Amino acid sequence: MNNELQALQDKIVVMLRTVYDPEIPVNIYDLGMIYDVDIDENNNVTVEMTFTSPSCPASDFILMDVQLKVESIPEVNNVDINLTFDPPWDRSMMSEEAMLELGMM
Repeated sequence: MNNELQALQDKIVVMLRTVYDPEIPVNIYDLGMIYDVDIDENNNVTVEMTFTSPSCPASDFILMDVQLKVESIPEVNNVDINLTFDPPWDRSMMSEEAMLELGMM
């Protein structure tokens, strides 16, 4: 990965860490809800993500927040979000920081 692409990837991760599920006091990135962030040669971004539950009541809010925050990065041209439940989310996907924050360690 070249330096410019890595810098953009880092900016995207910073923005994703500002997105929270209103029911959980941990950002979606550290919760493990982001499976992949792909950036093409034109700086179009595809985010593959999930929710902690397929019936997440805040799903629309979270998706809109991801879209708006990643789009707010000047270098990003377009954002597509692919929502998947395969593999289903589980606690093992959480970062150590998220587990500590939620009292699971």
